[in-house]
Amino acid sequence: MPFEADRDVPGLIVKFGDYPLHHGGVGAIRSLGRLGVPMYAITEDPYTPAASSRYLRRAFVWPTTGAEEPGRLVEGMLRIGRRIGRPAVLIPTDEEAAVLIAEHQDELAGSFLFPRVDPALPRRLASKQGLHELCVEHGIASPSAAFPESYDEIAAFADTARFPVVAKNREAFVRRRRPAVNGTTRIATREGLLTLARDWGEQPGVILQEYLPREEAEDWIVHACFDADSAPLALFTGVKVRSWPPHAGMTANAYVVDNPELADLAARFIKQIGFSGIIDLDLRFDRRDGQYKLLDFNPRMGAQFRLFENEAGVDVVRAMHLNLTGRPVPEGEQRAGHRYIVENIDLPALLAYRRSGYTTPHAPARASGTELAWLAGDDPMPFLTMLARFVRPGAKHLYQLWRTHRRGSSTTATK
Repeated sequence: MPFEADRDVPGLIVKFGDYPLHHGGVGAIRSLGRLGVPMYAITEDPYTPAASSRYLRRAFVWPTTGAEEPGRLVEGMLRIGRRIGRPAVLIPTDEEAAVLIAEHQDELAGSFLFPRVDPALPRRLASKQGLHELCVEHGIASPSAAFPESYDEIAAFADTARFPVVAKNREAFVRRRRPAVNGTTRIATREGLLTLARDWGEQPGVILQEYLPREEAEDWIVHACFDADSAPLALFTGVKVRSWPPHAGMTANAYVVDNPELADLAARFIKQIGFSGIIDLDLRFDRRDGQYKLLDFNPRMGAQFRLFENEAGVDVVRAMHLNLTGRPVPEGEQRAGHRYIVENIDLPALLAYRRSGYTTPHAPARASGTELAWLAGDDPMPFLTMLARFVRPGAKHLYQLWRTHRRGSSTTATK
């Protein structure tokens, strides 16, 4: 490595909710742990893949739902900070954690290190409605959308909408409390929409969005880290080949692909909104009008961030740690053609995509190298732990998702 991390400043993986099979947290533990940075993590129980990593100094077992009162979560984090005994760099892996950290910066600042942002910005970015409004304000293309406040407004929308349409939970950070839909949901007909809407209550927390046909689109991702002036410390672009659930869920297979136009779009948008820290963007290139349309803005580390690394060995997590500890972040070109595979979900995704009509013409025919989400020769236990926990419940979950995907009027589909 042409750089050295500050080994006196630990890292802490922060996650709220029950999702133990999270490869992004494992990737962050390995990324900084391989540099000698002491790593800690909040885990659901002592037997998660993250807790088994050789690079983890200690797992703080703290079962949460993501729906707790913020004050309780802040106090719990402060207790963990006292047990670590020195300021640690916070690495949130979900929107709930990113929003909590931003909205309680003053309380957390003495015990932790993290990028300082407008306290209201991460919540707005994680909100489908807030993100759509920011896109309109700053001239960033995004799918057309409606934000109904009642069943009558949904019915009025259904009378004029062009189907299929896409329904999403409006606020990412309340998805665990009262979700309207189980993830991104493609709705094929007016009748299907009205049937679903009857269960959404008097104030439906949904966004109804234009459907971008997968046959006419290509999914792109941007991962980056920005300094206090919203200047990029590391910025990467890639093509998403497969996801699970199909066309709507977590990246299962992706390639690094240089895209200067997309990199410039992302950098300009971040500068305009004044964000600092790590981002994970999902965009869809619409071949019908030649525009990149922003679908999701995750104001935190993305699970597949280890796809991206520059020639100097810098990924977004390393960039943030170097920056927050006052060290320079080495520049370099991204390792184009590199591939990322999430072993436990890529096979079912591959089977689902065979007849989907979705193509990725920008993906290279052959990978220059492959990064596996779980398996690592220097750290095998997270992979083995994942297998032990995944086989029965994971297979059942994948089957249920497949069944949902096959249903007509409420099929989980494209973003």
